[in-house]
Amino acid sequence: MRQERTVQATIFEVFAGHEIGCELKAISQWLDRQRALVSLVAGDLRRHGLRETGRRGLPAETVLRCALLKQQRQLSYEELAFHLEDSASFRAFARLPLAWSPKKSVLHQTISAIQPATWEAVNRVVLASAKQDKLESGATVRIDSTVTAALMHEPSDSALLWDAVRVMTRLLRQAAALPGAPALQWRDRRRLAKKRARAIEYSRGKANRRRLYCELMAATRATRAALQEAGKRLADLAGIAAERWRAQLGHYLPLIERILTQSQRRVLDGQAVKASEKLVSLFEPHADIIVKGARDVQYGHKLNLVTGRSGLILDLVVETGNPADAERFLPMLERQIAHCGVPPRQVAADGGYASQDNLAAAKARGVTDVAFHKKRGLAVEDMVKSRWVYRKLRNFRAGIEAGISCLKRAYGLARCTWRGLDHFKTYIWSAVVAHNLVLLARLKPA
Repeated sequence: MRQERTVQATIFEVFAGHEIGCELKAISQWLDRQRALVSLVAGDLRRHGLRETGRRGLPAETVLRCALLKQQRQLSYEELAFHLEDSASFRAFARLPLAWSPKKSVLHQTISAIQPATWEAVNRVVLASAKQDKLESGATVRIDSTVTAALMHEPSDSALLWDAVRVMTRLLRQAAALPGAPALQWRDRRRLAKKRARAIEYSRGKANRRRLYCELMAATRATRAALQEAGKRLADLAGIAAERWRAQLGHYLPLIERILTQSQRRVLDGQAVKASEKLVSLFEPHADIIVKGARDVQYGHKLNLVTGRSGLILDLVVETGNPADAERFLPMLERQIAHCGVPPRQVAADGGYASQDNLAAAKARGVTDVAFHKKRGLAVEDMVKSRWVYRKLRNFRAGIEAGISCLKRAYGLARCTWRGLDHFKTYIWSAVVAHNLVLLARLKPA
């Protein structure tokens, strides 16, 4: 049974007198008072079969502290490993033993094991601490949305087909190298597919473009047929490597089928495919197509945020698809009421959330003043008790734009650099916790 070891501070812990060192010291002292958080992280490590001792083991508390350092300073795993070895303040914060530093592989393996639910629970503890210190009451909140891009290139049908050929060829090469695998006969069509994809990018004329797409799709289907044949011949092959290969096969083949189907419909049949049905990345299949207003199309996930007067992120939801802001106003308000136990007295939101139904529902739930940035036909007297209050709340709502900008610039919310939906949510929530802890350290008097 895994035990949650607590790493004690030593007399040799020295934080630099720089502003960053002072913030790390304040956050470290706060973490020392929240021992229950170590158990949450230890539970995630246990579920992934990771050890807390030994050459590849890190205590759960050190894992949590290293994860906060990585997100707060926006470091890669290699950079984090270097700073943990080089910086006295980083070592003191991470509670590392003398003359020992973890390698980047260990950091990656342990930090990525922390689940999004764990980070959300940590954020709840941060907010409870802020409420206890009377830094944030939750009586006045503001709601807005933004988009975090996924780790993917600009999608196109030709690029997706070329990606499919590359991945299938890689799987065929891996299959040939498996121990005990029979000889496989297949043709490498990567050069052909790359030339056709590049030609499509610069082609002119509908007929020429259609011909190039037909050739590219034929190469993709031929490679898929070779891969399916390899899957049949290796179906009974024993060994861990063979099982992992079959798992990759089961993951990619349905995605490649979707790419071929949507390319056939869009390019050859001239049909319109709904955004919710499109696959925009073979490697990040969870990514959504997001259009906010008249701005450029973005690929990732829409986020709905709630912040308070302190600037702390009170709540965040990673949405599925591209729901309209007006549809998400009441769910976000109800989440806030459930977390706090009472409805906020005042709510300010962007104009996209405005509707008569949302206003009436918010009032019915006990919210005194509801101010939408754009009235959308609503009377000020129906939203708030006076025009002065409306102006104050509208100006207060504008402050969330600065908070979103800070999250994107300083904490990496502009683009997620982790792969997979679970890791996407983990990345988002770890950024929120890092932001809130730094802000808490700055707001709390020394």
